[in-house]
Amino acid sequence: MPNAARRPLRTRDASWARALATWLVNRRVPPNWISLASLGFAATGALAMLAAPAASPGGRAALFVLAAACIQLRLLCNMLDGMVAVEGGLGSSAGDIYNELPDRIADPLLIVPAGYATGFALGPELGWTAGMLAVFTAYIRALGGISGLSQSFVGPMAKPHRMATMTGGLLLAALVVPLGWEGTILLIALALVAIGALITAGRRTAAILKALAP
Repeated sequence: MPNAARRPLRTRDASWARALATWLVNRRVPPNWISLASLGFAATGALAMLAAPAASPGGRAALFVLAAACIQLRLLCNMLDGMVAVEGGLGSSAGDIYNELPDRIADPLLIVPAGYATGFALGPELGWTAGMLAVFTAYIRALGGISGLSQSFVGPMAKPHRMATMTGGLLLAALVVPLGWEGTILLIALALVAIGALITAGRRTAAILKALAP
């Protein structure tokens, strides 16, 4: 697999992001450790969602908020590992592996458990469908790179978009716990991720085939 392309992120140029990356570089924190930390946050978020159905209403809302926070912390790690590696000059020969592999695990970890948290019979199936389609979009992006093309991060449900959808769904689910609507909200979020990821996979595949056409 070719070197992983960097996803264009506006937040990478934010002063707070640069300050945090500089702080990590000054302390010689290996970017590979930051990549692994993203996987730890994803696992914590997954456990929070899996524990939610058995919790009290207040506990369930808190667990949804915790899971949403873990999604954002995962994304923060995803941004900082690249900044520390590239701008900070601390990259390693195995950096691409640490950058990509945890991501492929973290995506389903933060999507599939939401299906179980819905409390609906078809929730797990929808969760697995959305999670696997999320991995599929990344696989197609990598195929473009293997074919010698620039890796495409086009949406509508690229990683930042699906993580934003899951974050919003979890926070909204926490708000409507007193009404008993949290399962429906999570189902809608998962459906949006699944449908959007399928469209994304189609768009990326079509772009690759067009670029490779004689």
